Amino acid sequence: MAISANDIVPLPQARANLSELADQVKAGAEKIITKNGESYVAIIDAKRLDYYHLLERERIHLLLVSDASTALSDVAAGRVKNAQAVLAGLTRRRAAKTAG
Repeated sequence: MAISANDIVPLPQARANLSELADQVKAGAEKIITKNGESYVAIIDAKRLDYYHLLERERIHLLLVSDASTALSDVAAGRVKNAQAVLAGLTRRRAAKTAG
């Protein structure tokens, strides 16, 4: 949905017309509230906010699946390291930096 000039509302005007803005948002609009000429907050329908949160969770799950797939491919190709050995090496390097 594109934001038009009518969807950008200064904070004092939003305070004075909150009920009207809420009705417009419930009807499908999204409002950007400005403070001192800068974007401050947005008003969106609660159902749309739930939908946005659902999309974000799905995106995170897709990223996790992609990372897991990459990791499994690395294991299958033998691109692995012993975690305890890696951690021990990091600990030694940190100790050497601290001592030096």
